Amino acid sequence: MTTTPLSSNDTSPATAPGTAAAPAQANPVLRVPPASPGAAAAYFSASLAFYADVSDVASVLAAGGDPGFVVVDSRSTASWDQGHVPGAVHLPTALVAEQAEQLLDKSVPVVTYCWGPGCNGATRAALALAERGYQVKEMMGGFEYWVREGFAYETWQGPESRDADPLTAPVDAADCGC
Repeated sequence: MTTTPLSSNDTSPATAPGTAAAPAQANPVLRVPPASPGAAAAYFSASLAFYADVSDVASVLAAGGDPGFVVVDSRSTASWDQGHVPGAVHLPTALVAEQAEQLLDKSVPVVTYCWGPGCNGATRAALALAERGYQVKEMMGGFEYWVREGFAYETWQGPESRDADPLTAPVDAADCGC
């Protein structure tokens, strides 16, 4: 079958009789096809077992009482002094092996964080803790997103907060509704 150009500006080649048209080039999103629904469900379920959202952590901590987990700041002392999540335990990644058992209860899940998405310190701390028998999640976005979402934090000088960044959190809503 021969195709006919739609307009005089169409320069696509006609398909010769008895031949199939060449497949369209896959777009960058679908170049690798999506996983099957079952594989996607398994992956995303596992992802939720490893990660906690900044807003979720903040809302549980703000509710008061026992949150059922402890937050661990895995950054250096200078970073901790610059700002940290209120109530967090300071345990730099490099000190997990020697100090974790003194500071943490293995029966209480741990949520680690570091600076932000560009830092894997929380991942390394979570690995070190998991290797020592702790149940661990990593707080996505780290301290950067804690501050950018407008949650109060503590510095060596006392409590501080900033307005929420409208690119990370709704300005006039209690939560993002996710």
